[in-house]
Amino acid sequence: MNHDLLLNLRDLACGYRDQSVVQNLNLHLNAGDIGCLLGPSGCGKTTTLRAIAGFEPVHTGSIELAGEVISRPGFTLAPEKRRIGMVFQDYALFPHLTVAENIAFGIRKHPERERIAREMLELVNLGALGKRYPHELSGGQQQRVALARALAPEPRLLLLDEPFSNLDGELRRRLSHEVREILKSRGTSAILVTHDQEEAFAVSDQVGVFKNGRLEQWDTPYNLYHEPLTPFVASFIGQGYFVRGQMLSHDTVQTELGVVSGNRAYQWAAGTAVDMLLRPDDIVYAPHSELKARIVGKTFLGAATLYRLQLPTGTQLESIFASHDDHALGEDVGIQVAADHLVVFLAQGSIAAQMTLESGVRRYSSAS
Repeated sequence: MNHDLLLNLRDLACGYRDQSVVQNLNLHLNAGDIGCLLGPSGCGKTTTLRAIAGFEPVHTGSIELAGEVISRPGFTLAPEKRRIGMVFQDYALFPHLTVAENIAFGIRKHPERERIAREMLELVNLGALGKRYPHELSGGQQQRVALARALAPEPRLLLLDEPFSNLDGELRRRLSHEVREILKSRGTSAILVTHDQEEAFAVSDQVGVFKNGRLEQWDTPYNLYHEPLTPFVASFIGQGYFVRGQMLSHDTVQTELGVVSGNRAYQWAAGTAVDMLLRPDDIVYAPHSELKARIVGKTFLGAATLYRLQLPTGTQLESIFASHDDHALGEDVGIQVAADHLVVFLAQGSIAAQMTLESGVRRYSSAS
């Protein structure tokens, strides 16, 4: 893999008019990698993408592409001079042009535009549809045409703004994998914007989680899930719950679920109030365990079942059991914590800081 730095955002602030939607943004993307900007609506991810494309000026900091400054305060290199491709949410295909003509639009003056258009059609598995018009294609096919058109000029960087949002779930999942394979086969670097975690993880090498215009963490999908740096990342990625506890030692926490030890050491003193992260796969069915929980909800997932459990204190959490361990609503089951990791944060303020150990489990919403 090519690890040469391609895109570098330094101390970036950008937005609309005089208002900075994004602040203090630092991230980089290596050549050949696919990055993703992930977060809830209004968090600044599309604003960042538009600044990279050259559609919005930057207020402070800079954007560098292949070592060249393309945006800084007072200077914005024109979008058409950046060699950046763009795939829009609505595909933006020309209805009066055929599929092949749409793909060749950005290379109209290229002497081999027809050959390149044919190659792009084959790349996106639409080789036989070059003479059709956009309205004769399905949504997934239109998305492939938009991708082929963006790739035809061989951009240094491809930007994709919620490219699968108009598609249904199964097609969305399939196309996200296909797009990754297409980009990787060409060694094309890309930045994707989405609010869908599954999509982000399926496509990307690096993911940046945004909250209120600030980048909380830029990391691999694995590290975001297993090594979240902030409570927001921990709760936004996956189905995270926080259990109030107290540090017993640098790597052990006392909670209402028992004593949990892990593979990480923290420097907080014994007795420090902390919030410990647990996910549904950290709570397992243990029929002989003394710790019991009542099933108050269940969702059959096929290979597994997601149960909502109520602890004796009245608090609730979720757990994934193997599908063949089938239990009824209202049934009391034995559970235990089966996590070899220990991810804890200092106990949060406001209402959370007043919670006692007995009140137990608190779930952070993605808006916390």
